Amino acid sequence: MSRVPGPRLTDIARAAEVSTATVSHALNGTGRIGEATRRRVRETATRLGYGTPGPRSGRTLGVAVTTFPGAWNYTEVAYFSRVVTAATSAAHARGYALTTFPADRAADDSWHGLSVDGMLIVDSPRGDPMVRALRARGIPLVFDGAPGDPRPGDRWVDNDHEATTHGVLDHLTASGARRIALQSGNGDEHYARAVTAAYTRWCVRHGTAPRIVPFEAADGQGHAFDALLRGPDRADAVYAAYDPGGRQLLAAAARLGLRVPADLRLVCASEDPGYAVTVPPVTTVTLDPERTGRAAVTLLVDQIEGTCRTPPGPVVVPSALLARASSASSGSAQ
Repeated sequence: MSRVPGPRLTDIARAAEVSTATVSHALNGTGRIGEATRRRVRETATRLGYGTPGPRSGRTLGVAVTTFPGAWNYTEVAYFSRVVTAATSAAHARGYALTTFPADRAADDSWHGLSVDGMLIVDSPRGDPMVRALRARGIPLVFDGAPGDPRPGDRWVDNDHEATTHGVLDHLTASGARRIALQSGNGDEHYARAVTAAYTRWCVRHGTAPRIVPFEAADGQGHAFDALLRGPDRADAVYAAYDPGGRQLLAAAARLGLRVPADLRLVCASEDPGYAVTVPPVTTVTLDPERTGRAAVTLLVDQIEGTCRTPPGPVVVPSALLARASSASSGSAQ
């Protein structure tokens, strides 16, 4: 991979409103400058896509989830945990170590002097500062999920979200649902945009009005669904595109006196095995994170070693619907 031309120190100094000497000190960790200034300079450098070629370890890969800029522990989410575990196993099989990096440290030295041979970036949004910094340093990248700002030559591993979403909606329709809603993300990641667009197109094709509820991770009792699940025209099915959505919907149904699936059918995209033992068991969509992690590492190592024969663009991993009682038709519900 050729290095992408980046800004000069004078460009960073102008944007950060400091001298070029201050920029040099901030990026090199030298000089007597305040921590706030040092951080502002580094954040500006990352935003502008500044990078310097760093040492390569020889046998180390990195992985980071860069969907959200704030601090959060993505290893607690079943999908990300399973992707990282599978990627680690695949890296070891090829003779590489794999290091997991936090996603919220745009000003940290690690992104400017990262000693890795390649990076797996998961759920990269548009304008991703980490991707800009890594591209500027010429570090090979592979993405889990379509990158927010794809470039010619990029490779990524993803699911067919159009086919998956339509398959879920068709399944719910076959079970008797007529007013199907979607709980989707309110962020800028490709997954949320792709699922929402697919749902909207399905609704247009079937002549139904879209009903979309934004996902709120902290909404354990599912209060965001209250308006949707009340009244004569209430939704009779929901596809929750995010992991906690199934439990949020079960909680909302219990509060509102709705029976699942007799009054409300639901499907949740999740890798959490706990959904098999909820009351009732919840139908889930698996995006096969293990296969995704293995495929991404294979692409990355082949790219590093110059043996990659896979053309740029997506490698598609099939998803699967694990049907359980929560989406059964009234006549077949247990």
